[in-house]
Amino acid sequence: MFNLTGKVAFITGASRGFGQAIATTLAAAGADLGLFARTEEGLLETAKFVKNHGRRVLTCVGDVMHPDDVSAAIQKTVEQFGKLDILINNAGIIVRHPIEELTDEDWFKVMNTNLSGPFFCTRAAVPYMKQQKWGRIINVSSMMGLVALPERVTYSTSKTGIIGMTKSLALELAQYNITVNAIAPGPFLTELNQQAKGNPVVNQFYMERTPLKRWGDSGEVGSLVLYLASEESAFMTGTVIPIDGGWTAQ
Repeated sequence: MFNLTGKVAFITGASRGFGQAIATTLAAAGADLGLFARTEEGLLETAKFVKNHGRRVLTCVGDVMHPDDVSAAIQKTVEQFGKLDILINNAGIIVRHPIEELTDEDWFKVMNTNLSGPFFCTRAAVPYMKQQKWGRIINVSSMMGLVALPERVTYSTSKTGIIGMTKSLALELAQYNITVNAIAPGPFLTELNQQAKGNPVVNQFYMERTPLKRWGDSGEVGSLVLYLASEESAFMTGTVIPIDGGWTAQ
């Protein structure tokens, strides 16, 4: 089960956090990987994990906000590996401010990274998937796309938009045997949340609202993505799966 031997995946935001965990998990299952992020140092670190599993890997430095960067990286991945089977739209950023303190730059940077980026990546990847009549597109949304907290209007808006994109594209691409699903992570110990865990007040706030009373581990996201990337999830499309310790069940 969950064997990805012979599959090629392209992962954005692959230099750390969820992206690194997803890359390691998919490589362990047999996939070859195209890795995309803004920083070369982190990509090379992720590439080491992939190579440790004996898989081929390509690193591409660029920004998902720039469609030319995305198109070039996906084309390069297809040229090197011969095809593209799996797209993981993972890259994302967050800005936390009251709305009157948010600048135009804050708004456009978050929306262009978290929402336009996945659109650019999907637009570039879909033609290759259509040709082979098989594909898996997995979008990393957030529990903040399902519920909300104060001072996260840009982030919540972008992650809610990802859910709408997921559902619409699932219907559009089903005829080509391309599935489109989203996951909605909750409180995980990524780089974005290390500071929160280290603050006793903030940490208590999160733990009081998480029924399982712990932070998630990035490897748990990798396992869920592996399922959605595999043949075992073939009858799932247009879904949004929370992985949040029970937060959104309340």
